[in-house]
Amino acid sequence: MSRLILVRHGQARAFEQDSDRLTERGMEQALRLGQYFAARGMRFDEVYSGTLERQKRTLLLISNAYRDARLPWPTIRLIPGWNEYDSAGVLRHLQPALAARDPAFAQLVHAAAAHRQTPDANRHFQPMFETLLNRWIAGGLEHPDVETWTSFRARVETALRRILNAEGPSRNVLVVTSGGPIATAVQTVLEAPPRMALELNWRMRNASITEFLFTKGRVTLDLFNAAPHLEQDFVTYR
Repeated sequence: MSRLILVRHGQARAFEQDSDRLTERGMEQALRLGQYFAARGMRFDEVYSGTLERQKRTLLLISNAYRDARLPWPTIRLIPGWNEYDSAGVLRHLQPALAARDPAFAQLVHAAAAHRQTPDANRHFQPMFETLLNRWIAGGLEHPDVETWTSFRARVETALRRILNAEGPSRNVLVVTSGGPIATAVQTVLEAPPRMALELNWRMRNASITEFLFTKGRVTLDLFNAAPHLEQDFVTYR
């Protein structure tokens, strides 16, 4: 029996121009996760990350905890298939297209923009973004510069299957990725409707752990969105 652990990156700098960086809290979340793994003597045969900065930085901080504990650490392999969907492209290209033909959505866009620099930014951004992504998943919105939901799901599933179908004895595999790919992997394994991936994504904690147990031809979800290494005041979702 092999184990696949998917970790969401630490908290990133949402609502900033360069959002692909960890906050100080995000770095601490990642370090605590590494210390949690190391304290339990968890050994990994393979370690992967997407190529986004927030993903790579999270994995580096986890590896630092192993270095400090003088535990073995395998070579890190970067796999673009584990990258998050292009939220910036969705907002840049698909948001105005939908707002131009849907007055109710246009009001959500206006409210999100008006509150962008306020403490209520997330409360106004979330309903707009959920509506936009639901339309993206449904296939009603496309742009040549934006990856479709179908393409995103296919590349995540390909990255997942490459791990699950690889030859070898019992393996412990760690992947640092993002909420979208983790939710999509869970939705794929459970054979749930595509919309479920979005619902799971919204509840994904930063630096959380999702685990699958697998053998050749069979995979089971064993743990979802756990953060035993974080006190409640250190839990974040964006």
